[in-house]
Amino acid sequence: MQVQCTWTFPQMRFRHSTSSVLSLSEHLSESFGVRIGSGRGRSCGYPSFVPTMSTVSTEKDTVSTLSDSIQKTPRPLQVAKRLEKFKTTIFTQMSNLAIKHGAINLGQGFPNFDGPEFVKEAAIQAIKDGKNQYARGYGVQELNNAIAERFKKDTGLAVDPEKEVTVTSGCTEAIAATILGLINPGDEVILFAPFYDSYEATLSMAGANVKCVTLRPPNFAVPINELKSAISKNTRAVLINTPHNPTGKMFTREEMNAIASLCIENDVLVFTDEVYDKLAFEMDHISMASLPGMFERTVTMNSLGKTFSLTGWKIGWAIAPPHLTWGVRQAHAFLTFATSTPMQWATSVALRAPDSYYEELKRDYMKKKAILVEGLEAVGFKVFPSSGTYFVVVDHTPFGLENDIAFCEYLIEKVGVVAIPTSVFYLNPEDGKNLVRFTFCKDEETLKAAVKRMKEKLMRK
Repeated sequence: MQVQCTWTFPQMRFRHSTSSVLSLSEHLSESFGVRIGSGRGRSCGYPSFVPTMSTVSTEKDTVSTLSDSIQKTPRPLQVAKRLEKFKTTIFTQMSNLAIKHGAINLGQGFPNFDGPEFVKEAAIQAIKDGKNQYARGYGVQELNNAIAERFKKDTGLAVDPEKEVTVTSGCTEAIAATILGLINPGDEVILFAPFYDSYEATLSMAGANVKCVTLRPPNFAVPINELKSAISKNTRAVLINTPHNPTGKMFTREEMNAIASLCIENDVLVFTDEVYDKLAFEMDHISMASLPGMFERTVTMNSLGKTFSLTGWKIGWAIAPPHLTWGVRQAHAFLTFATSTPMQWATSVALRAPDSYYEELKRDYMKKKAILVEGLEAVGFKVFPSSGTYFVVVDHTPFGLENDIAFCEYLIEKVGVVAIPTSVFYLNPEDGKNLVRFTFCKDEETLKAAVKRMKEKLMRK
C-alpha cells in the first residue's frame, strides 16, 4: 500500500508518496537545514516531526510542528575562519542602541540632512532618460571623465579616464577591489591605527598579514621610525587614510614625503583612502599620488557620499596607473561588476560643481564643528585637534567609566547621546580604551540638543 501525505511550506505545496522521501529529504535539508533520519517502521524514513503514515496531517499541524522542531534545534552560526573575529560592526550596534533608547546619534558618520538638489535632480533625469540598465564595468564614460577632470584640478595630475579610473560601489568596494586584486596571501600590509574597520576585515579576506603603526594623541603624529621598522621584505603595501577617520588628523607634507621615500626605497605600494579630501579645515589636503615618484605605486580611492551628503548612493572610484588598475578591475568585475547607472550620471554632474559649492560646504561644517567642540569642552571632555573629516576624538576618562565601551553604553542609556568607542579601530583594543569619537555631520539643532543633554546629565567623577 502506498500512503499519500501533503507537505506544506510557505508558498510551497508538495504531494509526496513514500517513494519520494529522498527528494523531499533533499528539499528539507536545503531549504530549512533539517536533516532527515533513515529510521524504519512507522516513520517510513520521514523526519521525526512528521506524523505516522496512518494519518494525513493538516496543513496547520504540519507547519506548526515544523516550526517547533526548528526552534528546538537551533543551529550554530557559521562563518569562515578568516572572519571569525569580526562581529556585527560597531556602527550597527550603536545605531540600534540609539533607536532603542531614543538617543541622539552622534556616532555613525552619515548626515541627517539631504544632499544638494542639483545632484538629486540629475539622478531623477537620468532615470527618466532610461539610463537604468547595467553600466559598463569600470564606469559610465561621462563619470570617468568627470573623475579625471576633478583629479587633475585637485592634484595637477592628468590621468586616462579609460585606463586609469575605475568606478566602484562606494569607496568601501574600491578598498576591497584594491586589496583583493593586488594583495596575495601572506603579503604584509601596514595600517595606521586607529583605522576604519573595513580595512582589517578585507585584508583578512585576502589572507594578508596586518601590521600596525599607532598614531597617538594629542596630535596623532606619524612615528616615522616605527614605520621604518615595520617595513620588511614581505611588505606589499601601506594603507593611508587622510583626512583620517576617526581622529580628524591630516597627514602633513613632511609625513607624506617621509612615507613616500620609505615606499620608494622598499618598493612598497600605497593605497590611499581620501573620501574626506573636501573636508579639510586647517590645512590643504595632499594626495600621495601627487608626490614625485608616487603615482606609479599608488591607488587613490574616493567617493561621492561624504562630500555631497549622499552616503546611501554608494558611488566610489579608484585611480591608479594601468598596471595596478588591472588588478583592481579584475577584483571589481567579480565583486559587483557594475555600479548604479543613473547615480553614476548624477555623480558626473556633482563632480563638476563650482568651487563655491566646496567653499560653502567647508564653512557649514566649520560652524557645526565649533558647536560640538565648544560644547564637549564645556561638558568636561578633553578634545583633541581635528583638522579634517567630520569627526572629533575626545578623552572620556574625566567621567570615571572603565573603558570606552562602558562609557558609550552609559552615554546612550543614561544621557541619550551616541558616540563610537574607538578601541574597535585598533589591533590592540587597549590602545583606544580612553578615547571615543563624535561626529558633527548633523544639523545645528541636533548638535545643540546633544550638547544640552550632556551638560544636564553627564557628571564628572
